[in-house]
Amino acid sequence: MKKVTEAAISWNESTRETNNSIVTEFIFLGLSDSQELQIFLFVLFFVFYGGIVFGNLLIVITVVSDSHLHSPMYFLLANLSVIDLSLSSVTAPKMITDFFSQRKAISFKGCLVQIFLLHFFGGSEMVILIAMSFDRYVAICRPLHYTTIMCGNACVGIIAVAWGIGFLHSVSQLAFAVHLPFCGPNEVDSFHCDLPRVIKLACTDTYKLDIMVIANSGVLTVCSFVLLLVSYTIILMTIQRRPSDRSSKALYTLTAHITVVLLFFGPCVFIYAWPFPIKSLDKFLALFYSVITPLLNPIIYTLRNKDMKTAIRLLRKWDVHSSVKS
Repeated sequence: MKKVTEAAISWNESTRETNNSIVTEFIFLGLSDSQELQIFLFVLFFVFYGGIVFGNLLIVITVVSDSHLHSPMYFLLANLSVIDLSLSSVTAPKMITDFFSQRKAISFKGCLVQIFLLHFFGGSEMVILIAMSFDRYVAICRPLHYTTIMCGNACVGIIAVAWGIGFLHSVSQLAFAVHLPFCGPNEVDSFHCDLPRVIKLACTDTYKLDIMVIANSGVLTVCSFVLLLVSYTIILMTIQRRPSDRSSKALYTLTAHITVVLLFFGPCVFIYAWPFPIKSLDKFLALFYSVITPLLNPIIYTLRNKDMKTAIRLLRKWDVHSSVKS
């Protein structure tokens, strides 16, 4: 009788485990099912990622090696390049290798790591872009106080705050997903893990979670975007009121900054704040801010910045001379 009871208890436990089976991995549906198209996409994004690595590292090396670029604006630009490279590296290598995989799988822990890193670098980038707009505001609207306000300690503090806010934001996002019950569907209709898509696979009502994601990521994104638009509007109005020889250079620099802001925040607003998501569009927008924007940022900042172009030419000449001597 005792053995029968133990067997019944064991069967009940195994049945309960089966009915509430824990998802140990997620399957990405990727960008396309066509083998020919996947080969084309592999080549395309392999080239794109190579450009991301080269372009962003070039900016960092140029800023570090050229003493003329040791200023707050270029210090922040170099940090933006580090974040762009890191943000792209969270998703791009996995996406590229998956083009040759029949089963595009990622472990549950790996998925959580992707979510954490995406929001960590994404949150940090938002703060860096706000800091860059503040730097231009002080340089143009309060030029006499620029060196006092944007001193070395202030710049280091800004970077520390950026990483800190990115960390807190990513932890808050991860808290939504880490304790969710996943017991059935595990296919993510994307090429990477992100919170809005992953929580939809949970075996529970996710309506409140969707609202919390919008309240967290959505509000942060929209508020940062509005703040940037207001600050750049004030700067542009100040330039119009004070025409001078430096106005054209300042306007040239601002155009690059505003372009980068629109490229980064445009997709993020639609992904995290738009209440009526479109699946096919979300996939394209995720691709845009994780691959296209990090590729375009170095191009925008180098092609539209005379100081950067001059510094890169000097760096190339120095490299050629070093090669000849060796």
